[in-house]
Amino acid sequence: MTTTRIVTVMLRNTPVILFIAVFVVFGVLSAEFRTKANMVNILVQSASPAIVAMGMTFVLLTAGIDLSVGAVMFITAAVAGKLVLSGHSLGLVLTVVPVIGVACGGVNAFFIARLGMIPFIVTLATLHVGRGFSLWVTETRAMNLPESLLQIGAARPLGIPLPIIIFALVLVVCHTVLTQTMFGRQVYAVGNDAEAARKAGINVGLILASVYLISGLCAAVGGLVSMAQLGAVSATFGKNREFVAIAAAVLGGTSLFGGRGDVFPGTVLGAVLIQAITNGLVIINANPYIYPLITGLVIFLAVLIDSLRHGQLQKMKRLRIRAEEPG
Repeated sequence: MTTTRIVTVMLRNTPVILFIAVFVVFGVLSAEFRTKANMVNILVQSASPAIVAMGMTFVLLTAGIDLSVGAVMFITAAVAGKLVLSGHSLGLVLTVVPVIGVACGGVNAFFIARLGMIPFIVTLATLHVGRGFSLWVTETRAMNLPESLLQIGAARPLGIPLPIIIFALVLVVCHTVLTQTMFGRQVYAVGNDAEAARKAGINVGLILASVYLISGLCAAVGGLVSMAQLGAVSATFGKNREFVAIAAAVLGGTSLFGGRGDVFPGTVLGAVLIQAITNGLVIINANPYIYPLITGLVIFLAVLIDSLRHGQLQKMKRLRIRAEEPG
């Protein structure tokens, strides 16, 4: 096997290699880390970021980006928390949550798909507007949530934690949509070459709008799961979750350049990997001040790997074209 082939295989399987390495290292450092109870805990804690990251995957596949997902989580938590504390039923809250997500995604979709604005600029703006709106709703005060809402995070139907069940349901839907539907194939087509997709008869604007609606919906569901687990909504709720979502997707093999990636096993593996690192650091009693440094390194590593992977694939594509040229 040539060196180029070895490098290509390693880059394509980086998520699996990192996943195994993290679990082996922390498993050796602490017996508690490798217990069944801790594995379940990692999955439970991965539920919210993984759900958000799956929505982000749709956006990244079109070569876009959504920096507003953390703000959407905050808006969802702020409005849902206010409704519950005002005496409204849990049923109403569960009805309002997806509406909030789709509405927030719709704002991004309008400016990006309809007006043709740059996704980075639009979602950066909606990030700040969304967090500002949420701070206004909560009056920057922490809200302690009632027991009825906490049941979403604590319930165990059939012995399985409810966050894991919600996680699994979202995963099945997202994976099926991407791999088994015409819409999923069109998402990949737009990400590979939007102009070629347009010439092939694909409604590029509709596809772009749809992925931001999906991202907003997933962010809202992720926000609901997160607030139910935390039991409170503070001014920092959802902060920097957009970067975790992007890192999870990219670590799982989704390209920032669009057209390549998947939610399973890709994004799911990336989200669990990031949560396993955080969990491991807590268990070995690492200095909490290094947590942001580790998170930053993970994000940098994700982007670096994607850049190297993209460069290697482009190089192989050029070599293939040259080999096919007539002598």
